[in-house]
Amino acid sequence: MAPRLSIALSLTLAAVGCGEDDPAGLAPTPGEEMSGGDTTVFDTTRDAYARAARNFESERRGEFFVGNSAFNKPWVTAPSSTTGRDGLGPVFNARSCSACHFKDGRGRPPEAGMPLDSMLIRLSLPGADEHGGVIPVPGYGDQLNPLAIADIDGEGQAYIEWTEIAGEYGDGTPYSLRSPTYVFDELAFGPLPDDTLLSGRVAPAVYGLGLLEAIPEADLLALADADDADGDGISGRPNRVWDVEAQATRLGRFGWKANQPSLRQQNAGAFLGDMGITTSLFPAENCAEGQTACAEAPTGSTYDEDGRQMEAEVTEQKLDRVTLYTQTLAVPARRDWDDPEVLQGKAVFNAIGCASCHVPTFTTGELAGVPEVSNQVIWPYTDLLLHDMGPELADGRPDFEASGSEWRTPPLWGLGLLETVNRHNLLLHDGRARGFAEAILWHGGEAEAARERFRTLKAADRGALIRFLESM
Repeated sequence: MAPRLSIALSLTLAAVGCGEDDPAGLAPTPGEEMSGGDTTVFDTTRDAYARAARNFESERRGEFFVGNSAFNKPWVTAPSSTTGRDGLGPVFNARSCSACHFKDGRGRPPEAGMPLDSMLIRLSLPGADEHGGVIPVPGYGDQLNPLAIADIDGEGQAYIEWTEIAGEYGDGTPYSLRSPTYVFDELAFGPLPDDTLLSGRVAPAVYGLGLLEAIPEADLLALADADDADGDGISGRPNRVWDVEAQATRLGRFGWKANQPSLRQQNAGAFLGDMGITTSLFPAENCAEGQTACAEAPTGSTYDEDGRQMEAEVTEQKLDRVTLYTQTLAVPARRDWDDPEVLQGKAVFNAIGCASCHVPTFTTGELAGVPEVSNQVIWPYTDLLLHDMGPELADGRPDFEASGSEWRTPPLWGLGLLETVNRHNLLLHDGRARGFAEAILWHGGEAEAARERFRTLKAADRGALIRFLESM
C-alpha cells in the first residue's frame, strides 16, 4: 500500500499548484494565510485567541469589551452587593466562562487523579425528549456539576483513568494512543442508573465562532451526503436541533455534536449548564429532579410581587454583549503558509482525503448586526456536519439527530498556536490525543481510509502534514 500511495502523492503534488511558474505544484493559494478574512489578527503571543476582529469599527469596540468583561469575571452567590454578577449556582462547574475557556482557548483533561476543571461530563438516559434532545438523569441532569454554593451539595466528582494502546506506522515506527475511562466518586444523589449515557467533553475554543455562524446554511447543506451518493465513503449530514427562541427546529452548528443552532443559545446554555446562571432563554434554575435544597436556594433573578420573574440573572443586554464578544473574537493568521514543507503537507492533506470533511474555505453571508464577519472569505477547515467516526471514538450518547458515534467536524484554524496559548496540545472532544498525529490516528468510521493513508505514509510526508497543521 505504501509504494502505491507514494506514487499517488507524487502525482497529486504535481497537480496542485498555480500555473506554469510553479511546476512542482507547491505554490500557496492567494489569501489562505488570512484564516478569518478581514477579521484576521496577526498575533503569535499567548493572547492570540483573545483579540477583537481586526476590522472592528472603533465606535463598536466598547460593546466587545463589555462582553469580554462578562466572559472573564467570576460570578458570586446571591444575594450579593455585586448585583450585576450574583446568581452563581446553586450547582455549577465553573465561576466564569474563562475558567474553562482560558484565554478564549481550549480546555484539557486533568492530570491523573485530579478532578476535572476545564472539562465536563455530559449525562443522559436513552431516548429523546419532545424536541428530540437528551433525557436528563434524575438527581444529576444532563451534565455532572461537581461544585455548589454554601449549604448545597455538589453532585459528585469525576476522574479519568487512561489506558495506553500500542500501534505502529507502516514503516514500523511505534506509537501509543490513550483511551479514557471515567470514574465517579462522592455522588450526592445516589449511583448513576446502569443505563446512563455519558461523554467527556473539554471546553472548545471560542475564537472565530461568528464567522462560522455566518456561513450560509445552503453552503453547508450542499456538502451533506447522508447516503454517500458519490461513493467516496464520506456521508456527512446536518444535525437538526431545537431553537428555543424560534420554537422551531434549526440547523445545528455549535458544540461537539452540533447540538446548538446559534451562539446566543450556545452561550445561554453554557451560562445555565456550567455556572447555574439563568437567562431569558433558560429562566429556570439548574436543579435536577430530586435536588430539593438546590430548588430552594437564593436566586439572583428579580421577581414582581406576584412571584413572576421580571429579569433573569443574565440581563438581555449582558447576553447580547457576550454573544457579540463570541461572534467577533478573531482568528489568528497562519504562519509559514508559503514554506515548502508546509505546502507539501497541504498537498498530502488533500491527497489522503482530510479535506473531504475539513473543508478548507467558505465565503460567509450576512450575519445580522455583525458586519465584521459578513461577506468574508475564510479558511476554517470544517464542514460543520456530523460524521460517523467509528466505534473507538464513539461515546454512545445521541444528541438530537447525532448518533452515539457521530461528531461535528471541528475547525482546524488557530490550532497551531494551542501550545502557546493554553500550554498543551491535547485534541479531540475529550482531549485524549496528544498532538495532531494521535488525533489523526484515532479517526475511524468515515475517516478510517484517510487514517490508514496517514499511518502508511513515509515519515517525511507525515512530518510535512503535521507541519502544515502546525501552520494553522
